Amino acid sequence: MTRSSTEVVEELIDAIANSDGEKLLRSLADDVTWTFFGSHRFAGTFKGKDELMNGLFAVIGDVLEDGIKLHVHSIVADGGRVIVEGKGQARSKAGLDYNNDYCLAFDVKAGKIQHVREYLDSELVTKVFGRG
Repeated sequence: MTRSSTEVVEELIDAIANSDGEKLLRSLADDVTWTFFGSHRFAGTFKGKDELMNGLFAVIGDVLEDGIKLHVHSIVADGGRVIVEGKGQARSKAGLDYNNDYCLAFDVKAGKIQHVREYLDSELVTKVFGRG
């Protein structure tokens, strides 16, 4: 059974919400790129699964109590392009709320996420995760 691009993205969102690293990795292409816009410690592009897991998701796991639950407001798909708007819900181990607003643009090909472009509140990232 072939999954739609939307289903692939929903699987990734569920994996992040449940801190399921294996499921997260299954949804990503080996050479995935994940670009953050803004001016914060994560700004720039992570290239490949290892860089993404070590440079982003490990830090999130170290700082947040229980990952990020993304409450999706809308998903729009056009072939392999999927746009998600949502509100995150999380709390840091230091007791800070991390309830960021997100717009994520995913490119999905052959059932794997190839590229992600993420827009969020840079100031909130710095407040919770520091400058790195």
